[in-house]
Amino acid sequence: MAENGNGAAPNGAQPGAAPQVKFQVLAQFVRDLSFENALVRGDGKLPNQQPDIQVQVSLDAKKKNETENHYEVISKYRIESKNKETGQTMYLAELEYGAIFLIDGVPQDQMHPFLLIECPRIVFPFARRIISDVTRDGGFPPLNLDMIDFMAMYRQQLAARQAQGGAAAPVS
Repeated sequence: MAENGNGAAPNGAQPGAAPQVKFQVLAQFVRDLSFENALVRGDGKLPNQQPDIQVQVSLDAKKKNETENHYEVISKYRIESKNKETGQTMYLAELEYGAIFLIDGVPQDQMHPFLLIECPRIVFPFARRIISDVTRDGGFPPLNLDMIDFMAMYRQQLAARQAQGGAAAPVS
């Protein structure tokens, strides 16, 4: 490590310290958005009872080819609301929300969990707002998703892969 003339490491870095992580959101975008109001096919009236809402979340991450430290992470949300009494579908919303990240200084063995835990956590509030807006604009009360524990989700997926005899999928 070079010194700055007075014996100190440059830029205030401590000698022997871990490399500094550089993390930046470069872009966010809606890759796909779908909302189907199933009630408009019937009488169009909203039922008075509580809906049964099922939320499914999946994640995908890949390295962008053109730049060494750019990664794309896609969060996929599928929300289905059904009438609790009849089981009739009220609406179906699907959102694929993506972001491009600049990530440097993360060790390769920690990159996979970083991409599937930290990156979705950073952009989740934006996806939640879109889902809230689209359900409201579709004629229903706005759906404000609860916070998602991406670390628990990652651990569940990792345990499922290990149970099937595989390991964590490398980022391609």
